[in-house]
Amino acid sequence: MNPDFLRHTDVIDHHQPAVAAKAVDLARNLSSDTAVAHACFLYVRDTIRHSSDHQLNPVTCRASDVLEHGTGYCFAKSHLLAALLRANNIPVGFCYQRLSINDVGPPYTLHGFNAVYLNEYGWYRVDARGCTAGITSEFTPPFESLAYTPKLQGEADLPEIWTDPLSVVVRSLARSANWKDALNHLPDIELSHVHIRLTGIQQ
Repeated sequence: MNPDFLRHTDVIDHHQPAVAAKAVDLARNLSSDTAVAHACFLYVRDTIRHSSDHQLNPVTCRASDVLEHGTGYCFAKSHLLAALLRANNIPVGFCYQRLSINDVGPPYTLHGFNAVYLNEYGWYRVDARGCTAGITSEFTPPFESLAYTPKLQGEADLPEIWTDPLSVVVRSLARSANWKDALNHLPDIELSHVHIRLTGIQQ
């Protein structure tokens, strides 16, 4: 296993005391990595409110900021979930889909979620975006239950698992003044760039 799937970074700051304490609390009395991952997933999905669903500021990116403010876009929520899992010594990476913003075609945006390595199942993708009208996701290994399924031309389910969030995502969040600004400048990537493989591994 690549140790980078456990590393601490400026964005995935799981050594930060509040994040580390929350990770310990969520894992309390749980005996398997699957149970811990499930608890962390439910916490991020159900407790951290999606920024545009609830029209909340500030725009968060760093895991500790997501935890502190209790809100984040899908990308930020995936950063917190990664931090909680890594703090519990569970390998986790980052996955993306490319989706139509208006469900009809261009323009497109990336959608961020996670892949967690479970001893019993191997890599398993989970989406802690948060449930809303017509959108839901579950933790049901080995069966995937993601928030979205790409269907339109130009949409894609990117196969890589990245050790770090994509830089285009981090830049987009960092430059956004508020939730509405972030919604109007969602990050995207040309599908031809997928073949570069960037820093990811392919499932």
